[in-house]
Amino acid sequence: MTSRRQFIKSSTCATLGAFTLPRISIANSGISANSRLNVALIGCGNVAHQAIEGVTGHNIVAIVDVDSKMHLKYQDRHPGLAKAPKYEDFRVMLDKHWQEIDLVCISTPDHTHFPATMDAIQRGLHVNVQKPLAHNIWQARTLRKAAQHYKVHTNMNNQGHAFDGFRTFREWYETDVFGQITEVTCYDKFPRWGTPWFKRPASGELTKDQVPAHLNYDLWLGPVEDRHYSGLFHPQSWRGFYEFGTGTIGDIFCHIADAAVFNLDLYEPVSVEREDVYGEFPGMIPDGVRIRFDFKARGNKAPCTLYWVNGPKAEPDVDGLWTWPGRIPANGAIYKGTKANAYTNMRSSEPRLINKDAMRAFKEAGYPEEKYQRLGDGSGSAPVREIIRVIQGELKEAGSDFEYSAPFTETMLLGLLAVKNGGKIEWDAANCRITNRPELNDQLKEPVRKGWEYGEDLRRA
Repeated sequence: MTSRRQFIKSSTCATLGAFTLPRISIANSGISANSRLNVALIGCGNVAHQAIEGVTGHNIVAIVDVDSKMHLKYQDRHPGLAKAPKYEDFRVMLDKHWQEIDLVCISTPDHTHFPATMDAIQRGLHVNVQKPLAHNIWQARTLRKAAQHYKVHTNMNNQGHAFDGFRTFREWYETDVFGQITEVTCYDKFPRWGTPWFKRPASGELTKDQVPAHLNYDLWLGPVEDRHYSGLFHPQSWRGFYEFGTGTIGDIFCHIADAAVFNLDLYEPVSVEREDVYGEFPGMIPDGVRIRFDFKARGNKAPCTLYWVNGPKAEPDVDGLWTWPGRIPANGAIYKGTKANAYTNMRSSEPRLINKDAMRAFKEAGYPEEKYQRLGDGSGSAPVREIIRVIQGELKEAGSDFEYSAPFTETMLLGLLAVKNGGKIEWDAANCRITNRPELNDQLKEPVRKGWEYGEDLRRA
C-alpha cells in the first residue's frame, strides 16, 4: 500500500526528502471528537460554498475576499459569516487573527493558492486548499516540504478521494481484480465555452474594462505582474487563462485521474507529450487536447501509459469492450488490465468493470472484503470535514494531504506544460529538470511580484 519517492535539490526546485503516501482515512481509535474548531476562510464566493458547508458547527473567526460582494454570498449556509470580521487581504487577516485560528480554508483562483497556503502554514495553521494545489511545479514541491517542516495537517479538495467508491476501487485493485493495469484514459468534454467557468473574448484581444468598485484588483492579481483588467477574469472565468488558471486539466485531472495516480503510483513520468490539440487561442487553453504520460515500471507495477483527453471530441478508445447499455459516460477513466478492464467516474468513484456480464459475475461471486474505513460523505465538502476529523484526532491523516496531493499535482502540471508548449517533454524527476528542452525549465518556477515571495527559505531548511 505504501510507495516512496525521492526528489533531489536542483537549481530550480526546493530540496525534498523521501515521502510516504498517506493511508486512506485510517481511524485513530480511542480519541473523542467534541471540540469546535476556529476557522478562517480565504475566498468566500463561488466554490467556497464547499468549505462553508464543511465547517458547519464550527466557529468562523475571520473571512477574506478581494471582492467585498462575496463576503456574504453564502451567509444563509453559515450564521457565522455575518458576524465574522471581514478583510480583503489575507495577510492582514492572518497578522491579526492567526493565534485564534485552527484551520484555514483556501478557495481562491489557482494563482493565489500558493501564497495564501504558505502564509498560513508558516504560522503553524492547518490548511484545506481547493484543487489544484498549485500553479507550478516548484510551488507544489515547496508546499509539501512546508507541511513537513511546520508539522501541520493538510488536505486538497479533490472530493472523490474521500468518497466510498474510491476505497472500493482500491480494494479491488489490491486483490488483483484487474491484474496489471498498463493503460488508463482519463477523458472529459470540458471546456464548455460561454459558461460561467470558461469564457473567451469575442474578438482576438481582451477588452480593457473598468475595475468594479467592490473588487480590489491589485490583491486579486496577487503574485502576477500588473496588467489591465478584463471582465472575463473575474469572478469565475479566470480558469481558462494561463496566467491565473490551469485550464481543464487543472480543473478536472485532480478528480478523474485521482484513482489512477493513487493506485498505480503515477508520479514520475519519464515523458509527457501533447499528441493532439485543436482550437488554440493566445494566452488561453485550447478547445481540446490529447496528452500522453509514460511511466516506467514502479516496483512490481508494469510500465503504464496514461492518456488525458479533453474537449468536445473527447472519447476514450475502448475497442468495443464497453458492453453496458447506451453510450459510454461523458467523462471518467478507463483502465485496461491484463485480467479485467474497469471504469471510474469523474470523481474516481462508482467503479465497475466495463463488460456488463463480467461485472455481474464479479458481483455474484462477492466483492473483496472492505478494508478501508468509509467516511460516508459523498458531498463536495467531504475533504473539509475529513481534515476537521484529523485535527480533532478522530482520523490519523487526510487522504489527499500534501504528501499525496503535491506529487499528484506535479504529474498534472507536467501535462499542463505539454498543453502550453506542445511537443514532447522528457522529465528527470529526481533532479526536477526537463532534459530535452532546457528552455522550458524556467516555467517550473514562475516569477512573482515583489512582496509576494514565499517559500524561498525552505531551500535551506
